[in-house]
Amino acid sequence: MIAFLGKRLLVAVGVTLVITFLTFLLLFVSGDPATALAGAASRAEDVEKIRALYGLDRPILVQYADWLGNALRGDLGQSLFFQLPVVDLLAGRLPVTLTVGALAMGLALAISVPLGIVAAVWRGGVIDRLALVLAVVGQAMPTFWFGLILIVVFGMMVPILPISGADDWRGYVLPVIVLGYYATPAIMRLVRSGMIDALQSDYIRTARANGLLGPTILLNHALRNAIVPLVSLTAVQFGFLLSGSIVVESVFALNGLGRLGWESIIRSDLPTVQAIILVLSGIFILLTTCADILTAWIDPRARVH
Repeated sequence: MIAFLGKRLLVAVGVTLVITFLTFLLLFVSGDPATALAGAASRAEDVEKIRALYGLDRPILVQYADWLGNALRGDLGQSLFFQLPVVDLLAGRLPVTLTVGALAMGLALAISVPLGIVAAVWRGGVIDRLALVLAVVGQAMPTFWFGLILIVVFGMMVPILPISGADDWRGYVLPVIVLGYYATPAIMRLVRSGMIDALQSDYIRTARANGLLGPTILLNHALRNAIVPLVSLTAVQFGFLLSGSIVVESVFALNGLGRLGWESIIRSDLPTVQAIILVLSGIFILLTTCADILTAWIDPRARVH
């Protein structure tokens, strides 16, 4: 297990370094950053002064090393539009995104796991077909469209929930429903297929032959094996919910990290965009690494990979 942990942590560190370098290169994607800072109407000597002031005339690897060192110390630069430290912007916006993502993930698990189990036990029945319809609709329906439908229904036709902002817990209800339904189909289908395979396996037949009751077989044997791949999928889906929150936060006017990213992109606030990508990538790497470790702890066979 120690060797497995060392290998996974080494991979996580390597991936993190690659992502940090690619994130740093975003500063140069749109052109010369010195010209962007000086403005379109600036003179050539002004551009050179800014290039020297910010160290943009140095080799790119040297600039990357300085940027990475500052990032490790918690200094992610200054927002070009908001004129605030990027760390302060993230600290104010990240809790909203994490709250919506965590609640949506909990909702998705609460719906998809029981539904996947029931659909597998009564395979081909009414519940199984309804579950498959729910999965197909959830995968085909855009999140922004679903969000707008909920706004019309619960904000205008039956005005019982706020349609923008998150001043209290009610402001999270509609965004959580939208994101939770987005994550439900993949989890439900995985649980259903895993339970079907488990229920058809030899050890389940042996357990039934030994006189074990249905609930005991279902929960202690079949579900325990079917839930192993769910750990990795949950981590990936949670990462997708956080990184894909830009649409939902824009629809419901939530001041989260996704909306901040959109505002920074349209205003060419590259330091803020860099920081958002870096933070979301770091969270995604942390989630997948923890999922791999938890999977190896649940199923020792995963440690050989």
